[in-house]
Amino acid sequence: MNAPKLLLLALPFGWACSDPPTSSRTINASLAAVAAPEEAVLAGQLLAFASTRDQGAFQVFVMQENALRPRQLTTVPNYNARPNWSHDGRRITFTACRPTDQSCEIYVMNADGSGQTKVTDNFSTEQMSVWSPDDRRIAFVSDRDGTPQIYVMNADGSQQTRLTFDGAFDFLPTWSPDGARLAFQTSRDGNDEVYVMNADGSNAVNLTSSLAADQFPAWSPRGDQIAFRSDRDGNFEIYVMNVDGSQPTRLTNTAAEEYYPAWSPSGNRIAFVSDRDGNFEIYVMKPDGSLQTRVTSNAAFDADPAWAITVTR
Repeated sequence: MNAPKLLLLALPFGWACSDPPTSSRTINASLAAVAAPEEAVLAGQLLAFASTRDQGAFQVFVMQENALRPRQLTTVPNYNARPNWSHDGRRITFTACRPTDQSCEIYVMNADGSGQTKVTDNFSTEQMSVWSPDDRRIAFVSDRDGTPQIYVMNADGSQQTRLTFDGAFDFLPTWSPDGARLAFQTSRDGNDEVYVMNADGSNAVNLTSSLAADQFPAWSPRGDQIAFRSDRDGNFEIYVMNVDGSQPTRLTNTAAEEYYPAWSPSGNRIAFVSDRDGNFEIYVMKPDGSLQTRVTSNAAFDADPAWAITVTR
């Protein structure tokens, strides 16, 4: 089964859910046994992620420092995933599919899991939300007009505006650090490619232009590179390229499937997901591909890593 491809399409279409009170909690040690990574890998930072470790349904968790303290932020059944931190470290947007909602929707919550608020509300599938660098806007994906397209809205859900109009499948927007552009994944050329466009949707340009599947773009915080995953060498691996598409460089090289690269705020690490050890776990590495280190270790499916700087203890 190609699990990452299922995740790309959000897994949750038509799932039923319930909406009990939501609170954060610490995971039982038997569910959270993790081999400690290199001490500097997560020191002083937070890594949010999605995991099925709580009764088999995807929930949002946060790891602190050396990954020995995973904390669960969502508890509503069925699907809560794809977390993305605001740049001030105080809020997280995520995708949720809950029984009281008409479909999968975009939510925002405080960094401790409190104040979970739905900011989209319709019958379509809304997903893959990401904060703009100034935290005033959220880009996201919706199929409200047919196929999945890129939209943007204010952080409170107002002024929802469509940015792409190609009729293909557009996914996974990622902002440039200056907020002027968005990179995204699209099938408009017949296969998945990484494109970049202005923040108003204009001037879309193909960066990858290959016969392979190029997916999961992630813009570096320094603004000079975009990480992505590709099967151009026969297997899905993590790559980086310059923001003009030049010098694509392979970072991972295993027989496993690697996907969902995510830059640390300082740009000195990339988190990603891999099944190289038998099931999907979260790993981190340097931007040159060295020091690949596993930071989760359990029988669950761990995915969707998203970094933030620690604001308060």
